[in-house]
Amino acid sequence: MQRREFILSTALASAAFVSTPFSALMARQDAVRKFKIALNPGTIGVKANFAQTLDYAIQYQYEAISPFTQEVMEKYSDGQLNEILAKMKEKGISYDSTNVPVEFRHDNTRFNEDFKGLRKFCQTMEKQGATRMNTWIISSHSELTYNENMKQHAYRLGECAKVMKDHGIRFGLEYLGPRTMMTQSRYPFIGSMKEGKELIGEIGESNVGFVLDTFHWYCADDTIEDIRTLKPEDVVVVDLNDARMGLTRETQWDGKRELPMATGVINTKDFLQGIIDIGYEGPVRTEPFNQVLNEMENEEALKLNREAIKKALATVSLE
Repeated sequence: MQRREFILSTALASAAFVSTPFSALMARQDAVRKFKIALNPGTIGVKANFAQTLDYAIQYQYEAISPFTQEVMEKYSDGQLNEILAKMKEKGISYDSTNVPVEFRHDNTRFNEDFKGLRKFCQTMEKQGATRMNTWIISSHSELTYNENMKQHAYRLGECAKVMKDHGIRFGLEYLGPRTMMTQSRYPFIGSMKEGKELIGEIGESNVGFVLDTFHWYCADDTIEDIRTLKPEDVVVVDLNDARMGLTRETQWDGKRELPMATGVINTKDFLQGIIDIGYEGPVRTEPFNQVLNEMENEEALKLNREAIKKALATVSLE
């Protein structure tokens, strides 16, 4: 999976925004919003393990963290896991989501081999108390037509979802909205919320929903009204990002984004109002894929990321 000069200037400009009235506003929002501000360190270039991420979350006031399930499987004894779980409970830190450990986009041999390990992964998530997993849907294919690709995705992701359901895990699917992605290969595939609904319907499992990302929502020309068609259980994870300036909606490229509110290209206010209106209760995180951010020191990136989320939340009326 593979993202900073403009962001630095934005951070300086927004420093004055974090004043006493702003802090009071944030306290009010914290009291009434249902979703949790989540830290997925890798997406902002922060190198940290499970325990370090928890310490960062406590220090910089994040409310959820990635479950680091593979690390827990390989390195944690029951005693060590119970110790970190007790610390999370004491500090009120919940879980974000993690990527599905199954490569479902290639041949049957690879899918079947990876699928064998999914139940053990889900069992570890259940032991951790983590309940969300996610993946993304590539929006074109060099060989499979739309219908062929739909059939393959519905079957493979459905098989994964069934295993997850046995362990109380919800499965979020992220459609990729850039039009440039849909023309990369011969046959276009899913690139909007409406098409994502079609895939979820074909899968037919009650624990499958969306990863909603402002960037893909914007590129797909989806609206607040599209979000309002969803129920809270239809959304598993939310990503906040901004788009680059100097490009149209149709010419944006995935993998090159900005922190929320950095450019103002995306209508973050409408997006957030939409997820608030439907009563979304899960994690909200950033995924900017931004090189400048990646090159910052950990502490600088963590602080800037948190302030960007605060700035986004301040745009929203919660009354």
